[in-house]
Amino acid sequence: MVNQERLVNEFLELVKIDSPSGHEKEIARVLKEKLTNLGFAVYEDDAGGQVGATAGNLIAHLEGEGKGPMLLFSAHMDTVEPGRGINPVINDGVISSQGETVLGGDDKAGIAAILEAVRVIKEKGISHGGLEVVFTIWEEGGLRGSKVLDYTKVRSKMGFVLDSDGEPGSIITTAPAQNSIIATIKGKAAHAGMAPEKGVNAIQAASRAITKMNIGRIDEETTANIGIIKGGKATNIVPDDTYLEGEARSLNLEKLEQQTNHICQVLREEVKAFGAEVEIDVIKMYHSINLSENDQVVQIAVNAAQSLGLKPVLTSSGGGSDANVFNGKGVACANLGIAMNDVHTTDENIKVNDLSKIAEYVTEIIKTANR
Repeated sequence: MVNQERLVNEFLELVKIDSPSGHEKEIARVLKEKLTNLGFAVYEDDAGGQVGATAGNLIAHLEGEGKGPMLLFSAHMDTVEPGRGINPVINDGVISSQGETVLGGDDKAGIAAILEAVRVIKEKGISHGGLEVVFTIWEEGGLRGSKVLDYTKVRSKMGFVLDSDGEPGSIITTAPAQNSIIATIKGKAAHAGMAPEKGVNAIQAASRAITKMNIGRIDEETTANIGIIKGGKATNIVPDDTYLEGEARSLNLEKLEQQTNHICQVLREEVKAFGAEVEIDVIKMYHSINLSENDQVVQIAVNAAQSLGLKPVLTSSGGGSDANVFNGKGVACANLGIAMNDVHTTDENIKVNDLSKIAEYVTEIIKTANR
């Protein structure tokens, strides 16, 4: 039922539109027009003003007449860098960039699949209980758009985010919550050659604390990392300040808090023992995804995959997506694998047949929900 030529052409059109994070104005304009032409009522929220982007999130509604629930489908409009001047090429059924940029299939493959599925539903007169499409800004680098999305405009109670690797039929049902931990260690400056004993080395204090931390793979549900450390002004000055940034992730909220508290406690104790001071900020980055195979949204995805002859695979992710934020806001969302390969690199690619399968899968999910 999917028109592969139309789908591919639209995907190529979308990836050619520059939309690095925070600069989504043009693609938002194009998508607003496309959704309106498909019969959606489209609303753009003020997320752009809140996060410093050129456009807001798009929230679109298409009324249904079927008996099924209203379903949300979401993908993000932004891409990582290098993502300007993308020139897509097709070789042996594989779409990639010419090699100097990313392709932008993350996440414009998701956008194209959603748009094509809606076209098929309308062309075939397939009943549904209402469709809600949310295209977010600035997902890369912090899920900024979905965090400030105008949820008063969101009507769905369940839905699907198209933003994961994995073959069509992959269904992300669990993903960790994340805390960001930011610390500034204050020592005391001194001349490193003439009077180092008068100083308190903030870098050394931070290093001492890090060596006492339990980080890396904590258990099957929990990870932690110190990823950024910056400090010092010159080799002949005992550094009086050092900046640390780390994170903790867990599928279990209690374990997340325990790991976060562990890192903070070690920082406070070890830095104090060294004669320095520390200021710590903990930022809750996003909620976890904890869906079961019995949840309606998962059952719909599984049954739709089986109807298409795809193998449904319920799986877990170690990363975050807009689906984490939606779940935290009370919208039960699974994240679907859309067969993206080598994302965030100049080798990024997607197979034409996989792109078609994803559009078919979205179409089948809509049909299955109405049965």
